[in-house]
Amino acid sequence: MPQAQERPTPKTVLIVDDERALRHLLVNVLQAAGFTTLEAPDGESGLEAIRDNRPDLVLLDIGLPKMSGLDVMAAIRNLQWRPKVIVMTGDDTSETLVKAIREHAYEYILKPFGANKIIEVVERATTAPALPPIEVVSASPDWFELLVPCHFEAADRVHSFVMTLDSDLPQDVRESVGYAFRELLLNAVEWGGGLDPNQKVRIACMRTKRMLLYRIADPGPGFSPNALAHAAVSNANDSPYSHLQVREDKGLRPGGFGLLMTRQMVDELIYNEAHNEVLLIKYLDR
Repeated sequence: MPQAQERPTPKTVLIVDDERALRHLLVNVLQAAGFTTLEAPDGESGLEAIRDNRPDLVLLDIGLPKMSGLDVMAAIRNLQWRPKVIVMTGDDTSETLVKAIREHAYEYILKPFGANKIIEVVERATTAPALPPIEVVSASPDWFELLVPCHFEAADRVHSFVMTLDSDLPQDVRESVGYAFRELLLNAVEWGGGLDPNQKVRIACMRTKRMLLYRIADPGPGFSPNALAHAAVSNANDSPYSHLQVREDKGLRPGGFGLLMTRQMVDELIYNEAHNEVLLIKYLDR
């Protein structure tokens, strides 16, 4: 008889929150999804549970009694066992978000959230590869600057952080800027950084009363705009889809519309001479 395959050991999630009802809800939701759970009602007991049980992931509230969530994160960085941390909070201020990123939060989720949302985030966090940390260069809400490993998973997390940082903007502005920023960031990690997580993309997000400015610099040598026959932005006006044949011939995935759509969604898109650094500018109506 063929031997039965061993089932993988369930991932352990520690829930640290002073709201008993929320802890109970999360325990039920996560256990139903196949996770093992632990609970702690405050920061001190949460840190002790991390030391004693070595969970794979921590769902951590910020406003905890005895020891704040940010203090717990700072203490985790000094431990031999450092689980990934997802910050849960109702505080959507940019100052709190920046502090969470500086303490190497894996992700930042705003309360209240639905069961499907938390399962999605937990599953992503527990299956994602181990990557070098996202480094904070500048933590001012008006000048937010990061060094990001060249990997799609890290790029998606940064996109989520940045969109939370701009949560007070009108929805249409957030959506258009968010799409453009994500497209340029994915291009930077894939083509500029070669999806090598030991390489870093430098991202700066600057905000004034009248504009948003994003600067993305990748570690690659740059590119020539004349060599983008595989992208829609290079198509002639009378042949808007000619790049699709080029992509097929090169064995590239379908697509190539990203840069063209990005230019339509922002006010200015400016590259340096080498084309390994770009400025994305969106003017705000005030």
